[in-house]
Amino acid sequence: MFSRLREDIWCVFERDPAARHSLEVLTTYPGIHAVVIHRFSRWMWRNGLKWLARVISGFGRWLTGIEIHPGARIGRRLFIDHGMGVVIGETAEIGDDCTLYHGVTLGGTSWNKGKRHPTLGNEVVVGAGAKVLGPIQVGNRARIGSNAVVVKDVPDGATVVGIPGRIVQASNTAEESQRATLTRKIFAAYGTNQEMPDPTAHAIHCLFDHLHALDNRVTVLQSELLRIQESNGTPPPLETHCQTLEKEFTGETHPESERFF
Repeated sequence: MFSRLREDIWCVFERDPAARHSLEVLTTYPGIHAVVIHRFSRWMWRNGLKWLARVISGFGRWLTGIEIHPGARIGRRLFIDHGMGVVIGETAEIGDDCTLYHGVTLGGTSWNKGKRHPTLGNEVVVGAGAKVLGPIQVGNRARIGSNAVVVKDVPDGATVVGIPGRIVQASNTAEESQRATLTRKIFAAYGTNQEMPDPTAHAIHCLFDHLHALDNRVTVLQSELLRIQESNGTPPPLETHCQTLEKEFTGETHPESERFF
């Protein structure tokens, strides 16, 4: 028990630069308190004392603002930063060296018995306010961005943002993942960083590119139509009509009181 507690304390120093010494971490970090209380309630749950386990879990929720069902399985060195509003369901499973921020929900999407909560691999970071729902698999070293809603499986090393969650950064190669683990650069606060692409901005840029392409095609078609009309010796009605509409729109063919601009 004490070796686990020592690991929990040292993982805080690795992931929170505000931590100063062990006594401060042990007495003021609700994430540490929630994990310790869960281990006690989990032991009771596994030994058939389910009502007492729920009571202890409820006390932990009142004390820390973090709700962890006694049936949930939690690996080593879980760090719950800030923690307020975190909810971990009964059949949720969390691997080693994971990080959860405040407002995270590992919830279910049905009222059926059995496995209905997500399974997180090792070294997963879930940003503030994110919702990971259903019996899905989140791969090792995956990153869930803040406020994302994830309802599908996430591959190893991928980064997911948005509602619904979309992968914006592909998995790292095995060599890159191993190098990142060795150099301790696997951590990304809140599951995102300033260099991560914005999927909304990307979609808008794609729309602009599509509009430019359509505008160029219309210009080419108009030029070709005018060339055909001129070669046949007929007046260019399309160009004349467009010029008339432009003059009407700018108010050149209307009195001063009827101009639009």
